[in-house]
Amino acid sequence: MLAPGGEIDTHSELAAMALRSLHAYEPFVRELEGETGFDIDFQRCGAFELAANEAELAMLRQKADLQRSMGIPSESRAWRDFEARFYPEDGIVDPRQVTAALRTACLRLGVTLREHEPVLEIAPDGSWVRTARETISDPDGVLITAGAWSSSLCSALPRTIPVRGHLLSWNLPPRTLPSIVRHGHTYLLQRRNGALIAGSSMEDVGFDRTINDAIAGDIRDRAVRLLPALATIEPSARWIGFRPAIAAANGIACAPLVGRIGPRLWAAVGHYRNGILLAPETARVITETIIQSSAS
Repeated sequence: MLAPGGEIDTHSELAAMALRSLHAYEPFVRELEGETGFDIDFQRCGAFELAANEAELAMLRQKADLQRSMGIPSESRAWRDFEARFYPEDGIVDPRQVTAALRTACLRLGVTLREHEPVLEIAPDGSWVRTARETISDPDGVLITAGAWSSSLCSALPRTIPVRGHLLSWNLPPRTLPSIVRHGHTYLLQRRNGALIAGSSMEDVGFDRTINDAIAGDIRDRAVRLLPALATIEPSARWIGFRPAIAAANGIACAPLVGRIGPRLWAAVGHYRNGILLAPETARVITETIIQSSAS
């Protein structure tokens, strides 16, 4: 989801970063498509945020008032039997297609990809990188973007942790669900090819990829409450994702670490639930700081 409407409820640098990234997303995707010939599933489809009772509706209105002052528009609408706020600028993108397009673009631009070569350790100042095959000394620079695994590679980083989430999908006719639908911690969205995805859960269990049937069943029950037609259809897939978070004294840091952290060391870590949304802005910030460093 590219959905600041569902994530942002306070003024912060993270909020500003998310909005800059959302506004940059369409040109980011179109540039990737032009560079690679890929057809990326990017939809500015809007999102419904549902209220099941008067108390929830009042909270949505209060949040909408704050968001309006930040430049996030919404309007009051109904969705099925629910009262809702509709966020017209929210959207979705297929992250697997974006990743595949980025890989192709990098190869066409002469980037060397060293796959199946695990990085074991990175010097805190970026002066060397040790992989499973060799030690690379005096690199021009090192950018760490290893998600929840990042801090295990370099002691210069704050501790990164995985926050596990379950997701389900169903194969349905395209346009069954034209917009994102959210209620609390439950969301539904549909890819252009018809795959309808429901999420999610938040679990502190390390890197355990075992699917918990009870959690998956709970997500399915929550999805059915939002879209009753799912009650008679078995999910076509279930899988696990690890949100990359930075551990903080009170739980999880609110904002990612994006920028220079050593003489030849940069990091883009801790994006938590907003990694896909923040991708264009993260790339811009990292690019600018590296260019500035090279020029100085």
